[in-house]
Amino acid sequence: MTSPSLLLVIPPLTQLNTPYPSTAYLTGFLRSHGHRVQQADVGIEMVLQLFSRAGLQRVFAQLRLKKQELPGEALQMLSFEQAYVDTIDSVISFLQGHDASLAPRICQGEFLPQGPRFDSSAIPNDDEEQYRLNNQTDHAKHLATLYLEDLADLIQATVSPHFALSRYAESVVRNGTSFEGIRQAVDEAPSLTDELMLERFWKHIDRTSPAIVGFTIPFPGNVYGAFRMARDLKDKRPDIKVMLGGGYANTELRQLNDPRVFDLIDYMTLDDGERPLLSLLKYLANTTQELPLCRTLVRSRGKVKWCDESKESDISQADVGTPTYDGLPLDRYLTVLDTLNPMHRLWSDGHWNKLTVAHGCYWKQCTFCDVGLDYIGRYEASPTEILVNRIEALIAETGRRGFHFVDEAAPPAGLKAMALSLLERGVVISWWGNIRFEKAFTPDLCRLLVASGCIAVSAGLEAASDRLLELVKKGITVDQTVEVVAAFQQAGILVHAYLMYGLPSETVRETVESLERVRQLFAHNLIQSAFWHRFTATAHSPIGLQPGHYGIRLIKPTFSGFAENDLKHDDPAGEVPEWLGHGLHDALRHFKEGVGIDQDVRSWFTERVPRLGVRRNWVKRLLASGLPQDPSLWERKFVWIGGTPVCEFKGANRCRLIFPSRSADGQVTLSREYADWLMNLIQSATPCRENVQRGYPSYKDVRLAFPFGEAEGFDAFSKTRGFLMARNIGLLLV
Repeated sequence: MTSPSLLLVIPPLTQLNTPYPSTAYLTGFLRSHGHRVQQADVGIEMVLQLFSRAGLQRVFAQLRLKKQELPGEALQMLSFEQAYVDTIDSVISFLQGHDASLAPRICQGEFLPQGPRFDSSAIPNDDEEQYRLNNQTDHAKHLATLYLEDLADLIQATVSPHFALSRYAESVVRNGTSFEGIRQAVDEAPSLTDELMLERFWKHIDRTSPAIVGFTIPFPGNVYGAFRMARDLKDKRPDIKVMLGGGYANTELRQLNDPRVFDLIDYMTLDDGERPLLSLLKYLANTTQELPLCRTLVRSRGKVKWCDESKESDISQADVGTPTYDGLPLDRYLTVLDTLNPMHRLWSDGHWNKLTVAHGCYWKQCTFCDVGLDYIGRYEASPTEILVNRIEALIAETGRRGFHFVDEAAPPAGLKAMALSLLERGVVISWWGNIRFEKAFTPDLCRLLVASGCIAVSAGLEAASDRLLELVKKGITVDQTVEVVAAFQQAGILVHAYLMYGLPSETVRETVESLERVRQLFAHNLIQSAFWHRFTATAHSPIGLQPGHYGIRLIKPTFSGFAENDLKHDDPAGEVPEWLGHGLHDALRHFKEGVGIDQDVRSWFTERVPRLGVRRNWVKRLLASGLPQDPSLWERKFVWIGGTPVCEFKGANRCRLIFPSRSADGQVTLSREYADWLMNLIQSATPCRENVQRGYPSYKDVRLAFPFGEAEGFDAFSKTRGFLMARNIGLLLV
């Protein structure tokens, strides 16, 4: 029984700087089971075809044919046709990291033609000119990004209305309850960017000769591209089977019952793809009997049929294998910088290897979240040793040491174990990931994470209001959030906060008070970036399932057989005015650039808002009171992250201890007995391969076994200058 060959495709369009990881996960897993799998990112290839000399020549050729119909801005850019055509290849090479020498020329200001984006992008900043002088390469990347955005706007407005730099034809699925809009769109004559997409797609079909093509659709902006390619495949190669899966299918298409979808595809899988794909490949390889399928939709006798007869369990985190980027052109992705904000730029700057510390969410109580679906509800941590093995394997394959952990919320215990393992093995990486703002992230744990390579975290604050946080069962308070982000700040970790407005029963006053709290977090540099989403009830969330319990009434759109997830609702507290969202987004746009942080937050809104009940020194007072002492030290472990201490004898019974750190050394003089004891503690607390078996000394054991007066003696010694200096340099309790 020979397994059919499989081509996994990322349709336009997710990110320009790094591949969406779904095909890398599945390719690595399926290859480990002996299957023949290839992968392709048609999105980045389409963009590179478009933003090339030949691609822009095709764009401008079409523009000249409709010159009389063009708006003024398009006519102005058309007049610079030759400048765009002559510069595009060098700009793309620069954004791919292949030609840093172009940065000074871009910064001179006369190299790139400047369209409308250059006029509307700048936010006044007193330090901007000095920043440009000190960060010429970044400034050049930002200008090159504006140049690409100008071209993208031109293409969208004239020759390809579906095109954008981070999504593709998202408007086609905006009213996704019916498949009719998608069907009509893919039946229309292809636009220029459609043609480029199909040209790249068919090169992969011809190269790999697959028996099955699988499209991943993580977002609405991937749906049209997948179905457009699927339609072309069915027209020209009906012998090739087509399957669909991904985040959009998992959340939006669970109730799919329109059989017309299966004119273009053969199978749609839901939730994690490993087990369904294994079952499907066995099913297609076996011609003598019909084997069971797992979480798969098919068309049978003219109707959509749900098939889930497989008795095998889902693949464990230990067995999902190591992702592979083999087949994806990592050296051709683009760094685009629409902002110079150091935190926000991480999403678009350079390649990040993608992994998860755990499957699902360990909290899974938030009432706005799809906690009942598998991707959140089924929690399982990855074994630490296997996780770090995967990290090392990806470094060896890609040559890149940057990692983005794309968990729903990475568990603090899992991050601690990973950090220790990285230090024990001497594995050097830079990493960031998504977490929850919870007390487990103590100052010492944050320092340990930094020692292992952590540079940033993102987390959902949602509403900076204790009443609303309790309503949505977030499990945190706003004061607690200040404590946590202060611990991250002290350690040097950047922070991004996700926010919501328009939650059930939320008033305008509460929203603006949330903005005031967020302003203070920015003012004290506790967060560096944030984004405000408008709340939408979803079909699979507790609020969507029990709207009356939260005081709202759902207005369900008429379901017409395709997508069902986002739901409109009626809130007795009042409709969320449009001007409120505009003000929130405008404020954050400025805060991220360090502008307008000291002004009254009410000034960001075009309408009058109520007086606020938040003290303007709320954060300052909390910080002045100091971070609370952690009461749960008993089971914590000592870990040393400083350099190897040096002991110098001074007389018969005195020693000078020098504690090296990466930035500054500390030194203290102790009696020889205390110095020996402290040196031994530091040695046993130093991460190394031996500690994997030996373990780290616990606070409880160290305190009770203290040789100079036992517990009471340790309590006294722990307050001395020598011990406090060791703690300050790098003797952590985690």
